[in-house]
Amino acid sequence: MTKRNTHTSPSRSDTSIRIERLINAIQRSDSQAYRIRYSKHGDELVSETRLSKYFDGIEQMIALFEGDVEYQSSWHLSLFQQACQTIGVELSPCGITCLSEDGTRYLSTSETLNELTKCIRTLRTQKRFMRRDADQRYLAIQQEIEIGSYVDAVLDRYARTCVVRVDLYYRTEVQARLRVERVFDDLNRLIAERERNLIFDHETGYICSVEQGEDRGYHIHAAFFFNGAEVNADIYKAQRIGELWERITRGQGCFNNCNLEKDKYQDRLGIGLIHRRDLNARGNVHYAMRYLVKNDQHLRLKPVGARCLRKGQAKKGLRGD
Repeated sequence: MTKRNTHTSPSRSDTSIRIERLINAIQRSDSQAYRIRYSKHGDELVSETRLSKYFDGIEQMIALFEGDVEYQSSWHLSLFQQACQTIGVELSPCGITCLSEDGTRYLSTSETLNELTKCIRTLRTQKRFMRRDADQRYLAIQQEIEIGSYVDAVLDRYARTCVVRVDLYYRTEVQARLRVERVFDDLNRLIAERERNLIFDHETGYICSVEQGEDRGYHIHAAFFFNGAEVNADIYKAQRIGELWERITRGQGCFNNCNLEKDKYQDRLGIGLIHRRDLNARGNVHYAMRYLVKNDQHLRLKPVGARCLRKGQAKKGLRGD
């Protein structure tokens, strides 16, 4: 396991999470970004408010949407981008600026961020953004139901199923320049390996979820299911899959072998060898797989058309005793 990202320049993942925190902070508060007074000579006197700290890295937040790749954004990022466009935010050598409402002058950075805060609050009340917030929560619930049905279908195939869990990461030094489209490319390569690599012999299903978090940036939670009559060395199998990930990422990736850490699951162990008729163990597998679709680590920014949740085709029919 690698340590928390400590780059002075925030990664794209960190920047998108900062935007989300900013929007949430503005929603919880009625404060301005900065408190502004003027001296008798007309000089601007600026002091911080409870919101000010959330604007750290504002230049990177605005620059996040630049480039040729078309992205699909979370409602937080869409709201932020719309607010920047509405007031006409510009990056200048002197900092963040925009024109005053009457168009007679450019505002200072503090004035601009106050205008941005006001615009965000106005846009947040629009039905389209309120609806997208609810849609995101609904999607997480539907995915949890979908995964539950898929897990039952996979576990029903054989008398015993070997469940393997790996978390696939990128090394700390890579995160600062890592783009989310690279993660999807690497995931596609991993899934393609299932068709030709002996590591995946006797595989009966898989679930992969692309996510992002404050500690690990972009990463993938993955589960692979194997016929338990043919595969029972779950720790070894997880290690092999993790090493394959390192090769796919050309040494820039790393992994966590969850099957090596069974003790931490205590009475909720849902990985390793699972018997079809053991309802308690089956419930634990459901519990373990729900972790793959938790709402708090959803992608804030992804290429248009990219699927964050990938899974195999469930084959029907019981086999074995």
